[in-house]
Amino acid sequence: MKIISLDKVEKNKVDMEGAVGAWKQLPLGSKDGAPVYSYRVFTVEPGGHTPYHHHPYEHMNYIIEGIGALVNEKDEETPLKAGDFALVEPDEKHQYRNKGDKPFKIICGVPKEFE
Repeated sequence: MKIISLDKVEKNKVDMEGAVGAWKQLPLGSKDGAPVYSYRVFTVEPGGHTPYHHHPYEHMNYIIEGIGALVNEKDEETPLKAGDFALVEPDEKHQYRNKGDKPFKIICGVPKEFE
């Protein structure tokens, strides 16, 4: 069993082409013995966004705080707010954008091989 507070988890800048003002934390993952999924937490600063990308696995997201949008491959934005859930299916192009003036923070569950 492991319990950890998010404020104790190392925060690293997302170093992918197209990312602006995005940070990643990995509170639970393969190093903790997670058998299937890893939980990542992304914080996107005001005016920032994750890279516009796709990958061969799904991810499930829960919005912890802030106001943002999930962008699809047609550049259409679906609004998101704290308390919302989102599913991005395998190979679906997507991007998260902060649409507010405070940090936009999301939990992102992925298969542990892709943490």
